[in-house]
Amino acid sequence: MKEGKKSGFGIIGLGRFGMALTKTLAEADAEVMVIDEDESKLRRVRNYVQDAFKLGKLTKEALEDTGIGECETVVVCIGERVDVSLLTTLNVINLGVPRVIAKADSIEHGIILERIGAEVVHPEMETATRLAAVLLESAALDMMNLNDDYVVSEIKVNNWLNGKSVRDLHLEKYALKMIALERGSSSTIVNFSQEDIVAGGDAIAVIGKFSDVDRFERKVMNRE
Repeated sequence: MKEGKKSGFGIIGLGRFGMALTKTLAEADAEVMVIDEDESKLRRVRNYVQDAFKLGKLTKEALEDTGIGECETVVVCIGERVDVSLLTTLNVINLGVPRVIAKADSIEHGIILERIGAEVVHPEMETATRLAAVLLESAALDMMNLNDDYVVSEIKVNNWLNGKSVRDLHLEKYALKMIALERGSSSTIVNFSQEDIVAGGDAIAVIGKFSDVDRFERKVMNRE
């Protein structure tokens, strides 16, 4: 990690969520360091991350020695071991990391994480790809849960979407419905036509099942 200004991402825990998040961030050329106790998992990511450390005990001193305190954002992906998750999250916060996000496996777990100062992600509601998009400020801008299946999501218009008409977005292929066009930061258009052109700086608001929104966002991100 670079010295001086805090930068890059730290991932602690290479379970399915942590592994997917690591790969997605690395594929976007982000600076990533990872920590896990399993050497076989670390070998799987060493070719595309800046640093990979094997740690059995996640004490504040051990974490500090890795340099993870110099990261701008750290994601603690240890959800199933609540005691380890909470202590590790607290240790990272105490290292002065500006943004600490922690995986929670229950509502109660999430409440405690929030109380000690972490942002919380629930893997059953948010995929690692979506979290990476938020961290990279690429496709996903905001999401509002309507119920267990449906969400409203704002998606930033990137280079691949720029210049397309609403019709050419082919949202119906993803079982999505566009409900608004955010024109820059100045106006929201709800009476748009299929021929309206989306441009850089715009965002489209869509409604659909979470899995379908995520599938569309993956395509948008991969085509950037």
